[in-house]
Amino acid sequence: MEPLFQLPARLSKTAQYKSFLERYLPYMEGEDDAIAAMANTAAALHEAFHFFWVGFYLVKDAQWLSLGPFQGSPACSRIKRGHGVCGTAWAEARTLIVPDVNAFPGHIACSSHSRSEIVVPILNPARKVLGVIDVDSDHLDAFDDHDRQGLEAVARRIAENL
Repeated sequence: MEPLFQLPARLSKTAQYKSFLERYLPYMEGEDDAIAAMANTAAALHEAFHFFWVGFYLVKDAQWLSLGPFQGSPACSRIKRGHGVCGTAWAEARTLIVPDVNAFPGHIACSSHSRSEIVVPILNPARKVLGVIDVDSDHLDAFDDHDRQGLEAVARRIAENL
């Protein structure tokens, strides 16, 4: 059986996200379990884009992000608000693209193999952050505006489950 989310390498990044979203959004229709939705989303993104690490952190007690479903190496289980890339994206309620994680003040190194990162907040309709999608690459400068747009579309879908 061919993987559902495997994308042709010859596509541009814009076309890859378009193809991914065309498969992903219908696949998630009717899913009402947040853990299942996040687990399958992490697996689908990992399969489609071969990210080094992809997963979710969820807001707990308004002070911490707690590790949720992910694909990749073991990760930090809690991140304080305003700390690291994930905690900063949460505190600022905005997507952060970090071309070189070693140049980000206060970066939390869950893996020494992570070189660049994008973190996308998951917002409810009132723009309250419910959690974040965290994606790491083992290459420098791996993420751009195409990734931001595609992952923000995924975050909007996941917000429906939280």
